[in-house]
Amino acid sequence: MTIDIPALATILRDAAKAEVLPRFRRLDAGMVKIKTEAIDMVTEADEAAERFIKAKVAALWPEALFVGEESVAADPSLLTALATADLAVVVDPIDGTANYAAGLPLFAVMAAVVSKGETIAGIIYDPMGDDWVMAEKGGGAWLRRPDGEAVQLHVAETLPLADMVGSASVAFLPADKRVEVLQNTAKVRLVAHYRVAGHEYRTFVSGHSQFMSFNKLMPWDHLAGVLISQEAGGYAARMDGQPYLPHHVDGGLLVAPDKASWELLRREVFTF
Repeated sequence: MTIDIPALATILRDAAKAEVLPRFRRLDAGMVKIKTEAIDMVTEADEAAERFIKAKVAALWPEALFVGEESVAADPSLLTALATADLAVVVDPIDGTANYAAGLPLFAVMAAVVSKGETIAGIIYDPMGDDWVMAEKGGGAWLRRPDGEAVQLHVAETLPLADMVGSASVAFLPADKRVEVLQNTAKVRLVAHYRVAGHEYRTFVSGHSQFMSFNKLMPWDHLAGVLISQEAGGYAARMDGQPYLPHHVDGGLLVAPDKASWELLRREVFTF
């Protein structure tokens, strides 16, 4: 069995139009729940969009393991199964839930396809812009629009450290390491954090930033973006220099335009 990637991309778009956008800026208190802490939440739209996507995936590709963010919250064993599945679809129904719940128009719907422990396709759909960035392994990274237009994507040219622009998530670092990294970011030109990995990956693969760093590695947040980054010419590895794989949930992640930039950032900024 193989996954039709354009069909999966359409499912993400349909889920956004049916379940996510109609609820945007229309959530009341009863539609938002805290999971582990105030910055980790789920909304009625997350749950409805995941049910929508799961049903469509099951109808088209019944043998594929479905690993959704909300499904794993209910059944953590799905993460273990992902490491050995012949074929799996990994979904984040709303990436950037905190932004979505706050009424900020910066969120995404994402999916990755995993086969035998390797990510083979990734899709990041932007409901507000109504387009996708996507990649299949070995096929390059692309911006695709509903009218069929496609633009190949490439990461930015390398820059000296002092001129680099990027994003860094420090929320899940120990407090002392958080201070260390934030102090080190004074060495670059600009560092930001959008609270939505999907748009940080989109910015990077479109050539508008030179780095991204994350500490918490859940597969629905990063599998699609890492593959798209690599297909756009970028270099990604965990903080110990090892490849990032679908079963990894820790170890940190750093993405840069090339290995030399990665090593420079790791040495000078992300020193934890």
